[in-house]
Formats: sequence, structure tokens, C-alpha cells
Amino acid sequence: MTVRITAVSRQPELAALVAEWRVDAFFDRPGGYTVEEMTALILKPPDGPNETFVLFDRERPVGTAGLMRSDLESRPDLTPWLGGLYVEPAFRGRGHATALVRQVEDFARAVSVPVLWLYTLNAEGLYLRLGWLYAGVEQEEGHDVILMRRELSVL
Repeated sequence: MTVRITAVSRQPELAALVAEWRVDAFFDRPGGYTVEEMTALILKPPDGPNETFVLFDRERPVGTAGLMRSDLESRPDLTPWLGGLYVEPAFRGRGHATALVRQVEDFARAVSVPVLWLYTLNAEGLYLRLGWLYAGVEQEEGHDVILMRRELSVL
């Protein structure tokens, strides 16, 4: 299996595909983002450490994750975040989510981020296996979500 990960900043033409995945997976509801709005957010010049990554299985883009300034409206005090982790259903179970999480962690370390945050509805087990710690329960759009943190040893 040939897998590679690239940054959207190096291949901005991938932004629309990532936006489509994010909208379909996380924002497909009334008042959610459109693909065009999400594409603009992905391509917006960062105001801090920020990057979106795309994982290719062979030469096909199949997953994404990113480092972002904020991700949970109820916790603007926490930054930065691992967010938008998505792998196409047909390509799950191959370690791609783990590779994307590690890519974001490595990028965060390289830009001297000491702590990363994320929230999840149902993937707590994945993150616990990868060394993330439970940090509490928060609310996001009327739902309980699991808040997690990852201490990074900065290079």
C-alpha cells in the first residue's frame, strides 16, 4: 500500500474536496457551511498555526485532518485544535486516521505547540489508543461531546 500525506497549502486545488468532505461529514444541516464557504475558510490565510492535510491511498485522496485555531464554540479559550478528521468509508480500517492524527501532531510540534485539543462524539477510543487524554464533557449544538487533549513534547 502506498500512502502519502500532503498539505493543502502545497496543493490548494485540494481545498474544495476537503470542504466537500467536511460539509458532508460535519456540517450537513440547516445553518451549516456550504462547500464554497468551507473552501474559503480552508484557503484563508492563517492567524496562527494552521494547516489542512490530505492523505492519499495510492494516488487517490481519501482522508483529511487539520490543525486549526478553534473548533469548539463553547471553548474559545483552548487553542489550537486537531479537527476535521475524516476518512472515506471504503478506506477506513487501514490506519489512515492514525496517520492523519500523527501528521497533525508532528506539524504542531514543529511549530512549537505544547498542547493540542479535540472534541469527538464517538471516536474517543481511537484517540485514547493514540495517547490523547480525556479532558471532560462539553456541549456542541445541544449534544454532549468528549473533550480531549494531547501533551506534545516540542522539538
